[in-house]
Amino acid sequence: MRLFPSINGEREACDRREGGVVKTRRYAGAFLLAFFSIWLRGYSGERFQAGVHFALGMPQGEFQTNVDRAGFGGSGFFVTRFKGSPFSAGVSLSVLVYGSETRAELLSLSIPEVQVDVTTRNYILTSHFVFRAQPQEGGFRPYGEVLVGFHYLWTETGIYDQGRSNESIVSSVDLNDLAWSFGAGCGVMIKVYENRKEGKRNPFALFVDLGARYLKGGKAEYLCGRSIRQGNEGLIHDYGMSYTDLIAARLGLSFAF
Repeated sequence: MRLFPSINGEREACDRREGGVVKTRRYAGAFLLAFFSIWLRGYSGERFQAGVHFALGMPQGEFQTNVDRAGFGGSGFFVTRFKGSPFSAGVSLSVLVYGSETRAELLSLSIPEVQVDVTTRNYILTSHFVFRAQPQEGGFRPYGEVLVGFHYLWTETGIYDQGRSNESIVSSVDLNDLAWSFGAGCGVMIKVYENRKEGKRNPFALFVDLGARYLKGGKAEYLCGRSIRQGNEGLIHDYGMSYTDLIAARLGLSFAF
C-alpha cells in the first residue's frame, strides 16, 4: 500500500526539479538573448579604430630581476571591424625606453677643451596582431583583446653635443635580440566627442582610452638597466638573458571612424 504513494511522491519531486531546470534554462536563455541584443545593436557605426597613447611597461618575473625599472614611451594601434559583428582585428605597436645613462667624455684626447655627452638607451619594441571584442555603440565601450607577435630589444649608444640631446652626432647599436610574444588585455574607451549626422556615411568619434595587457615574452639577450659602467680596465657591459614578460599599461586617445 505504501509503494505507490512513495513512487508518486518521487515522481512529483522529479517533475518539480525538471521544471526548475527548465525555468533556469529559460531565464539563462532570455538573459543571453538580451545581452547579445544589446551587444550587437547598431553595427552601422564606425568601421575603423586608431589610437595613440602614453605607454608604461613593467617587467615581470626573471625580466624584472635583471631590469629593475619600468619602461616609458608611446604606443599606437589600428584595427578594422568585421562587418555585422563586435569583433575587430589589426596591429598594435609600442616603443619603450627602460634605461638611459649619460656620461661626459672628451671628444678627442688632442682636443681636451671639447666635451660631448655619451648616452646609452635600452629599448623594447612590442609589435602584435590584435584581435578585439567590443560593442560599437554607446559612450562607454569596454573591450577585451588577445595578441600575438614579438618583442624586439636593443641598446643604442650615441654621441651628442652637450646640452643638445635631441640629435646624435653618431650612434651605434650595442646589442639586439628578438623574442616571440603573446598575451591578453582589457580596457575601456570613454567618448568625449562625436560627429554623427543623419545620412552621414562616415561618422567620427573621439575617446579617452585606458587599458592594460599582460604580455608573455620569449627568451632574449639584452643589456640590463644600468647596462654600461666604468671598470678598472674600461667599460663593463651587464648582460642578461631571460623571458621578457611585461605588464603594459596605456592612456591616450582613440579615434573611431
